[in-house]
Amino acid sequence: MTGVLLFQLVLFLPLAAPSQGHHHGPKSRLRYSRFLDSSNVLFLRWDFDLEAEVITFELKVRTAGWVGLGVTNRYTNVGADLVVGGVLPNGNVYFSDQHLVDEDTLQEDGSQDAELQGLTEDAVYTTMRFSRPFRSCDPHDQDITSDTVRVLAAYGQDDTPKLDREHIFVKSIFLLQIIHPDDLQVPEDTIIHDLELTNFLIPEDDTTYACTFLPLPIVSKKHHIHKFEPKLISHNETMVHHILVYACGNASILPTGTSDCYGADPAFSLCSQVIVGWAVGGLSYQFPDDVGISLGTPLDPQWIRLEIHYSNFHNLPGIYDSSGIRLYYSPQLRRYDMGVLQLGFFTFPIHFIPPGAQSFMSYGLCKTEKFEEINGAPVPDIQVYGYLLHTHLAGRALKAVQYRNGSELRTICKDDSYDFNLQETRDLPARVEIKPGDELLVECHYQTLDRDSLTFGGPSTINEMCLIFLFYYPRNNISSCMGYPDIVSVAHELGEEASDSMEGMMAMNNVEWTPENIKKAEKACKEAQQTVIIKTIDEVVENTTGWIPDIAPTSRGPCLESTGGKVEPQDKTPAGFRAATPVTLSGTSTIAPRTLPLATLLITQGALSWLLVTQARDWP
Repeated sequence: MTGVLLFQLVLFLPLAAPSQGHHHGPKSRLRYSRFLDSSNVLFLRWDFDLEAEVITFELKVRTAGWVGLGVTNRYTNVGADLVVGGVLPNGNVYFSDQHLVDEDTLQEDGSQDAELQGLTEDAVYTTMRFSRPFRSCDPHDQDITSDTVRVLAAYGQDDTPKLDREHIFVKSIFLLQIIHPDDLQVPEDTIIHDLELTNFLIPEDDTTYACTFLPLPIVSKKHHIHKFEPKLISHNETMVHHILVYACGNASILPTGTSDCYGADPAFSLCSQVIVGWAVGGLSYQFPDDVGISLGTPLDPQWIRLEIHYSNFHNLPGIYDSSGIRLYYSPQLRRYDMGVLQLGFFTFPIHFIPPGAQSFMSYGLCKTEKFEEINGAPVPDIQVYGYLLHTHLAGRALKAVQYRNGSELRTICKDDSYDFNLQETRDLPARVEIKPGDELLVECHYQTLDRDSLTFGGPSTINEMCLIFLFYYPRNNISSCMGYPDIVSVAHELGEEASDSMEGMMAMNNVEWTPENIKKAEKACKEAQQTVIIKTIDEVVENTTGWIPDIAPTSRGPCLESTGGKVEPQDKTPAGFRAATPVTLSGTSTIAPRTLPLATLLITQGALSWLLVTQARDWP
């Protein structure tokens, strides 16, 4: 190990002789920032240029030693890239593009793809600023994508770059945010309104869905909600899994009090059109300047259902909670009234995922051809501007794909590196138009290597979901459009007898889940006819059928050839590569868990026919 460290120190050639405080490159404002650790020792700023495909990072660490920043994956830090730098006692700086060959050892890349812009050290902090391409042609560099990115940061107490696991931190971040809140308008006459539970005693159960019905603000003229954020009690933050606000039809007869959303009283599951929602890891969200949630007109809901999902896995007693959602609204009107369309796999036990699966895909189909009929009025083209993705712990990736006239049109949104602990509303880089007659397909990718029994769809965190929420304008009355496969035909393909859906679900317990049968089940679910359930804000339900279309594979884009170091010919990918060009960023540029058995699920969720009608639970 001593030899390795000496070799590494030789690699860190001094880049500059001036005293501490010398800077390389521009010092433009970096718009985004985040602490990377709970003790606020590591502070990251970043910004990017979407057109040039270059990102700039600035890492500030409370240390007089070396600092490092890079990207890793969800399973291991081995192979992660790490840009390392620091300031020597004589004032010279060292800087190098490296990667982890194992958990404890760094090695310099043959191609140096990070460009130093500044390295300083003072009495408290070492600060390193550099830029790098989203995708270099060096196989040792991880890509920066529009997916969730797992940012790896490390540091030492001296100038010997030795990895110490106590000083290594990984944080999931959506780096390529399109809209920054500072770029959005904040009306001066903003009014705040809280929708919250009051001193709710959290049950000593693993999972609780608590629901209550609350009035929206009473206003004398039309207003728009332009922002929302979670209102969390500090000691309960880790227990609150999600908070949802559902709009209620004005003809609904609503119960009083607080009760189990999906328990004995079905009235507490009324109202299924999501208008705002927060899930674990998310922050506040501000709508684009031209859209908002309408308040105060005869067409607007007067009441909402507030749903809070608690995960009390330690079964702690005596904990009271008053969490909720804070709304910001104003009489300054936006151009469009927004809506939310819920897509995905209809959440109930017909959704199953085999144990021991390295990979298993589930699909939920939406057919919009009946939207106008069930809406009760013509449905204008839908303009999608944002989205929220959701699975539970087995989820690894999601995507929503659009089809028109039988042909794949585009992927609307996706995350190939989904993290259950980072669920947030995200903006699209460009608005997507959905026309009546289009088909929308949600694909969810799961992994269950840590499970030895079937995972069924259900509300608990230890069950699964496959949902995507599209934020769009102008609003209509459709609240959800989701599908599920013919489970009887799936059972027959797996060699099991079944004459109805209940027997089909039970038959899944009889299958020996070998890798071959896992793939056979995935294929059978994809090729089975789908039932598509469309629902309105007034609880009107309409069914249709369809078939899962194929999804064309997406290829990686071109890589940027480094201006330093060497990329071997075998490292150049078929997608091609291009030379990097210097980029100056402008400060104003816009750029093993348990699973509930099937019998328990069927008892707790009620009869299958009841589930088909009251499917409002289809959320995180």
